[in-house]
Amino acid sequence: MPDESTLIHGVDPSTPVIVGVGQAAERPDDADYAALSEADLAARAVRAALADAGAATDLAAAVDVVAATRSFEISSPAAQSPFGRPDNLPRAVSARTGMNPRRAVAEITGGQSPQHLVNEFGAEIAAGRCGPTLLFGAEVMSTVRQALAGRIDPAPDYTEEVGGQLEDRGFGIAGLTSVESVKHGVMLPIHQYALLENARRHRLGLSAAEYAQQMGELFAPMTAVAARNPYAAAPREHTAAELATPGENNRVVATPYTRRLIARDHVNQAAAVLMMSVGEAAAAGIDPARWVFLHGHADTAEAPVLERPELSATPASDAALAQALDMAGVGPDDIAAFDLYSCFPIAVSTVADALGLRADDPRGLTATGGLPYFGGPGNNYSMHGIAEIVDRVRSAPGTRGLVTANGGLLSKMSVGVYSTAPAPWRPSRSAALQECLDRGPRIPLSRFPDGPATVESFTVLDPDRDAPVGVVIGRRDDGSRFIGLADPDDAVLAERLLGDPIGTPIWVRSSPTRNTVTVDENTMERLHPRRAVGFRDDYSDVIVRRDGHLLEIVINRPQARNALTAHTNQELDEIFDAYFADPDLWVAILTGAGEKAFSSGNDLAASAGGGGLATPANGFGGLTSRRHKPKPIIAAVNGFALGGGLEVALACHLIVADEHATFGLPEVKVGLVAAAGGLVRLPRLLPPALARDLILTGRRLTAAEALTHGLVSRVAAPGGVLDLAREVAAEVLAASPTAVRASLSTMADAETQPDTVQAVQDSLAVLDEILVSTDTREGILAFVQKREPRWTGR
Repeated sequence: MPDESTLIHGVDPSTPVIVGVGQAAERPDDADYAALSEADLAARAVRAALADAGAATDLAAAVDVVAATRSFEISSPAAQSPFGRPDNLPRAVSARTGMNPRRAVAEITGGQSPQHLVNEFGAEIAAGRCGPTLLFGAEVMSTVRQALAGRIDPAPDYTEEVGGQLEDRGFGIAGLTSVESVKHGVMLPIHQYALLENARRHRLGLSAAEYAQQMGELFAPMTAVAARNPYAAAPREHTAAELATPGENNRVVATPYTRRLIARDHVNQAAAVLMMSVGEAAAAGIDPARWVFLHGHADTAEAPVLERPELSATPASDAALAQALDMAGVGPDDIAAFDLYSCFPIAVSTVADALGLRADDPRGLTATGGLPYFGGPGNNYSMHGIAEIVDRVRSAPGTRGLVTANGGLLSKMSVGVYSTAPAPWRPSRSAALQECLDRGPRIPLSRFPDGPATVESFTVLDPDRDAPVGVVIGRRDDGSRFIGLADPDDAVLAERLLGDPIGTPIWVRSSPTRNTVTVDENTMERLHPRRAVGFRDDYSDVIVRRDGHLLEIVINRPQARNALTAHTNQELDEIFDAYFADPDLWVAILTGAGEKAFSSGNDLAASAGGGGLATPANGFGGLTSRRHKPKPIIAAVNGFALGGGLEVALACHLIVADEHATFGLPEVKVGLVAAAGGLVRLPRLLPPALARDLILTGRRLTAAEALTHGLVSRVAAPGGVLDLAREVAAEVLAASPTAVRASLSTMADAETQPDTVQAVQDSLAVLDEILVSTDTREGILAFVQKREPRWTGR
């Protein structure tokens, strides 16, 4: 306990307080519109926050840390800055405002960022690890769009080379976007929130019309707040019907959302918050009436969307709210003002449900006017919410305000309870809370679903346009979940998607590019008849040669070092299906055309266009995820076997190599990982230290090294690897094909049994199959009669 003689206004001098807040905005139709850059607009908000503190000293010079939220231009790997930007935004703003901080931070992506930064740096200040801290963020998306449309002449150039220390925390968006979402074009928040929203509608048992009315009634009071806010991007009051009823200026963008029900990113807005310790505030001569204490706080994260047991539930968000209120020692009835993150209606309704709030609560659910009407300046919105709540509790001393900041797809929740009433700093308990949440149940994902399923949620993208897209989240009988796209030619399913299809049966079929959904199996077969298993007459990327019982498969893309595209993958998948189904084919050889490469892996140029996601269910090259490979495949490595090329070779039963062949997994050098089997199979085949060396450095092995370590079984003289592979194939063909297949199957089963003795005992069952085969009888007779056996493969 601190010595009472050192207390200031009854609290420890190290207690963090907010002493200044500031906001700035400009609209293209303002008389003084200046098309400010992100740094210039942020500087306005920072100056306002410094001035708001009313200090007797130069606070700018005292700032120790500046932390900025990420703008949309740097929020994902695909983001762009069409007119340039500072290389160090925190220090660019610092230079404009007289600050020279010791530490500059660029926070991760997410709407939770402002409140999370308050929570984080409150702890840092309380622990004495930093001095006065300035948090800020800005968006100038409206100006960028004006410039892109040619309405600003000359076009702006916001490029700045600032340099200096910067702690860039990266995007922090892992788990917010999945391969399945990208494959099905369901990447925009509008699309994904719509799926969550419709799940909530169904859970509540409401019709589309009833739910639309509910969303309008939830958001209409916010428009009245925005209409009075001088920083609002769209200061106009609307009725519930005007928000929820589709019309010429309010089209449906994704059911159930009209344009007026979603966050508005066409904004130029900035906000800043200044924090410091009570001792520093007192020393700076800041009026204690301006001090705002953080009474309660919490930070939690939900499971990824497709893993959540209930799509419309938010257990982590609920837990964060409960913890923050408990820490503050209050309940929802004790809160005088709220600012609930409001990017989409469900972001508000889930919090309102947890707090027991009605849409018409006289305290209101927003202090700004909400993201669709005040504006949604990306990750920085809640900095404005905090600024407004600080003003609210200052104007009514002793009252409390609550801010909820949501990031991702209801994915991250940060909560703060504010008041001018002095309160000690209370350390976070969120880590322990998150550990409990992470132990909760998860739903398994089905990446290649086929067969009957049930609709769990849905949306229709651009339903009023010429080509609406129906998106379905489905559940299979085994409980696994998948994303699928409704077949546009299935009129019955299209009609169902206009109502509430949740809980109704559907049929799903997977392909390398997407999962397609129809109303039933007959419709699927009518619209997408299955291709018969067998060889085509011709392939564009692969050469196929038959020689008796031997099949030779040549990847024929030498101009690209036999790298595989989505189309190549599909052809190889079909070829291996045909090989395994053809009783007259007993052995296959896989090689690459030319002398330079067996395969250099994934064609990165094709992957950049999304083709890299179009891998068959059987994996890269039709092999790496194939569970059942009943006949032997020999990889004849005639040059580079790199990345996916090595992973395909590792999925074969035998590898023979040219003397000049090289093997490697260079994925880490281009920011990727060997996820097509390299991370699993290589450590099982090589000494662990060597496997880690190859995987973590991209180092390559020569053919001689690969032979030494057992990666390959034989090495050929230069140019002779295909002849060597044919020799090996001939040796296999000289053996009983029945015994070869049984051996492969037994070895595969043994890999799943860690107990060696048990695996040996289990393997004895293969004798029951072999002893009744025609080939076994023929083999014994041929041995007794001293002749070559005549195998039949039976």
